[in-house]
Amino acid sequence: MCTRFYVEPAVFCPYIDRAKRLSLADRIIVSLGKPLTMSGELHPTDVAAVLAPDKNGGIGVFPMLWGFTVPETGAPVVNCRLESADYKPLWKDSWYRRRCVIPASWYYEWEHFSSPDGKKRMTGAKYAVQPEGADVTWLAGLYRYETHGGIQVPVFAVITRPADEHVSALHDRMPLILSKESIADWIRPDGDPNEIAKRAPVHMMTEKVI
Repeated sequence: MCTRFYVEPAVFCPYIDRAKRLSLADRIIVSLGKPLTMSGELHPTDVAAVLAPDKNGGIGVFPMLWGFTVPETGAPVVNCRLESADYKPLWKDSWYRRRCVIPASWYYEWEHFSSPDGKKRMTGAKYAVQPEGADVTWLAGLYRYETHGGIQVPVFAVITRPADEHVSALHDRMPLILSKESIADWIRPDGDPNEIAKRAPVHMMTEKVI
């Protein structure tokens, strides 16, 4: 899963500064009252600097809210399962037309165990997880536009996949993480997300932080 990730301010300030300069950023502040820190530990409904196609077909950086709104759940949906992204109504259109990448330093996972009733429960131990040998964790995502506070706002969700052997001791799911070389292909609307997902790095390193 991915319900928290960390953005190192000094490393990602070029992305954050570009996102903050957009008029969309001002509208988010005024209409939604959302702060635009876009760094540190980010939570669902926070605003992040996200890579997505710009109007010229290149890679732009945009402020986006974390979580698709689903009225019947009463809470934003922040993760999308890779296995069902191409056919579930909530995700299908974005899977084929609106893919994004969320730059992060690492994501957080809490150690889980199976209780006697078969449910997964957290131990409270918190770990930072990132690809081996990488300084940036490129989280694969989907986005769409929603109306909030009377304005159209882009929102995103992080795609998850079955965990690799290094993460499975903590949780059976992990984000789909891309290599830097796959970013442009992932974002292109005419790219093949299924093929790109197969090239995703799977070897993670974990470090206990709490």
